[in-house]
Amino acid sequence: MSVTSPRRVAFPPTAARDPFFDNAKFLAITLVVSGHLIEDLRDVPVAHAAYFFVYLFHMPLFIVLSGYLSRNFTFSSGKARKLISTLAVPYVIFELLYSLPRLIMYGKLDISLLDPYYLTWFLMSLFLWRLSTPVWQQLRWPLVVAVGLSLLSGTSRLPDELSMNRTLGLLPFYVLGLMLRPEHFELLKRPKVRIAGAVTLVAGAAVALAVHASVKTEWIRWRHANDSIGVDDLTGSLIRLGLLAAGALLVAAFLAITPSRRTWYSGLGMATMYAYLLHGLVVKVAERFYGNWAETVPGVVAVSAFGVVLAALLCTPPVRKLTSWAVEPKMSWAFTRLRRPAT
Repeated sequence: MSVTSPRRVAFPPTAARDPFFDNAKFLAITLVVSGHLIEDLRDVPVAHAAYFFVYLFHMPLFIVLSGYLSRNFTFSSGKARKLISTLAVPYVIFELLYSLPRLIMYGKLDISLLDPYYLTWFLMSLFLWRLSTPVWQQLRWPLVVAVGLSLLSGTSRLPDELSMNRTLGLLPFYVLGLMLRPEHFELLKRPKVRIAGAVTLVAGAAVALAVHASVKTEWIRWRHANDSIGVDDLTGSLIRLGLLAAGALLVAAFLAITPSRRTWYSGLGMATMYAYLLHGLVVKVAERFYGNWAETVPGVVAVSAFGVVLAALLCTPPVRKLTSWAVEPKMSWAFTRLRRPAT
């Protein structure tokens, strides 16, 4: 009697995770963390120039990538639950956590869940952008509409609740991400485009160094209306349009020089939300220890390098294990069983 070996069942291969996007997210989060760390050192010209340059595109880069990775968002039960557990609940948790440094250092307890504090605005805005995804996918010219809304948002003093100024002002970058396709990123990986991207970033840094002192910082923060910054609506709209174009160009240039192969930091790029949400707590403490040593060019370089190390550390498995309760809370206990639509 012969024993027949069990038949192997062939399963369809699963799509491999593209390290390109993880690399881009990790490199971007290092800019975010370092940018926040040197924010209090802007009396040093090189720090102010670096801050200005980085803020032109570091959050637009995250927003474009978020839009691209949100292309398949629907109002299905599973997607809605993920939206709640990955954005809404962490937003509430970190709004409460970030109230503690203010209470300890300034004796001020101020909690407003509708008015995002510090860096939590991104969670609020991303929540609203993602909810709007199906709407943008139905429009014929979604980017044109998004740019129009962005420019119009600068003509009114919008309330701080729901981070309306940033949500509408930076909206075109999210919609741009929704419109992108894999072939667009493949174009950026061509050798000539990579060279052009590097040249563009160097030229952008040079321009930032030349003009940073004469441009109000509020323009790159997207927090206020035109008249609050001191210009009329026509001038403000033209400046905003220029910032949108510059941001998109620098995002493309940055992505063009991003490695597409797997690197030592690709795995860390899968957990950039940890670095984003946690680094602010370190920044608020670190700023208290800045002295004359930090207000020099070597000091700015040292603080920036510390930002890179901090970003990497906050993405590591041990930190993720300790803080997953806040960044990626398990919320299955709060949901009912998945309900399928009636047929």
